[in-house]
Amino acid sequence: MIAAALFLNNTVALMLGPLLVDIADEFDTSVAVAGQLAAATFASWAVFAPLIGPFSDSLGRRLVALTGLGLMGVCILAAAFAPNFIVLMFLLMGTGLGGAMIPPNSMAAISDVVSPERRGQAIGVAQGVMASATVIGIPVVAILASVAGWRLPFLVVGGLLLATFALSWLWYPKGQAAGPRSFSYMSRFKELGSISVFRFGMLANFSQRIAYYAVLGYLAAYLIDTYGTSVGETALPLAVVGAGAVVGSLLGGVIASHKQRLNFVVVSALAGGGAVAIMFSLDPAMWATVAIAFGAVCVLSVGWPVFITFATDVAGQSRATAVGMMGGSNRLGGMAGSAMGGAFLAIGGFSAVGIFCLGAVVVSALVMRLAVREPDEGMA
Repeated sequence: MIAAALFLNNTVALMLGPLLVDIADEFDTSVAVAGQLAAATFASWAVFAPLIGPFSDSLGRRLVALTGLGLMGVCILAAAFAPNFIVLMFLLMGTGLGGAMIPPNSMAAISDVVSPERRGQAIGVAQGVMASATVIGIPVVAILASVAGWRLPFLVVGGLLLATFALSWLWYPKGQAAGPRSFSYMSRFKELGSISVFRFGMLANFSQRIAYYAVLGYLAAYLIDTYGTSVGETALPLAVVGAGAVVGSLLGGVIASHKQRLNFVVVSALAGGGAVAIMFSLDPAMWATVAIAFGAVCVLSVGWPVFITFATDVAGQSRATAVGMMGGSNRLGGMAGSAMGGAFLAIGGFSAVGIFCLGAVVVSALVMRLAVREPDEGMA
C-alpha cells in the first residue's frame, strides 16, 4: 500500500508536464502561465508537508495515510471537470495538501521497522518506487492525453487513488503511533529547528530540487517546441528520462549510509546542473537530448534518499516531522523550479532555464561544503 501510494503521489506531482500545452490551449494562455499550476500545487505541498509530521508521530501512520489518499483522490477526480483555469488551480492546491501527507508518513512508517544499518537502502528502494512514476505514470498520462485530451488522465489517476484508499482502509496496519501517546506539536519543530545541520540540509535539498523539478516540468514542452513532437510522442522519451530518476534513487539508497555520502551528493548535483545547462543550450538531436536528460535526472536524484536518511538520523522519535520538513523543502523546490523556471522561459527561452538550474545546484553545493556536516559532527 505504501508503494502504491508513493507511486500515485509522484504521478500527481509530475503529471502536469506533458499536459501543459493542451491546458494552455484550452484556457487560452501560455505554457509559462500554465506552468504556474504546478507551482501552486507545489506551494500547498510545501506549506503542509512540514505541518503533517507531528500528527503522524503522535496519532499514528494509518490516519494520516487514509486522509491524504482520500483528499488527493477527490481533488484530482474533481479537477477533470474544472470549468476554468482558476478552479483547476484551487483543486490542484487541494491535491497538494493531500499529497503532502503521504511521503513523510510513508518514510516514517518504513523507518519505524527497519534497522538504522538498512534504513538508507530501504528508503532508496521506496524512492525508486516513487520515481518509477516518471517511467510508467507520466508516459501513460501523455498517452491518455493524446487519446482523449488532458482531462482523461485526471479521471484515471483520481480513480486509482480512491481505489488505493479503499484497499488501505482494509490493509493498512492499525498499529500504535511511533511517538509518545500524548499529542505534541510545536515541541517537535523546536527540537529539529535547533539542529543547525538539519536546517542547512533542508536548504541544500531545496536548491537541488529546484533543478530536478524544472527539468521534469519543462522537458515535455521543450521536446514539443524544439522537435515538433506531439503530446503522445513524448511518452517514450519521458519514460527513458524517468528511468534515470529510478536509477538515481536506487544509487542514492546505496550511498545513503556511506560516510562520504555528502561529498557524493555535492558532485552528483553539480554534474546534473551542468548537464541540464548543456541540454537546453545546444539543441542536439532529440534522442541526444533525451540521453543527456536521462543522465541529468539520474544524478540529480541521488541526493533525495540521502537527505531523507539524513533527516531520520537526527530526528529521534520525530521522524515523520523531520521527513515532512525535508519534504517541505523538496516541494518548495518544486514550486520554485516551476514558477521561476516559467519566468526564465518567458524571459530567455529554454537556454535560460538551463542556466537557472545550474545556478541552483551551485548554491546547493556551496551550502553543503560550507555548512552541512554529518549528524554527530554537526551537532557536536
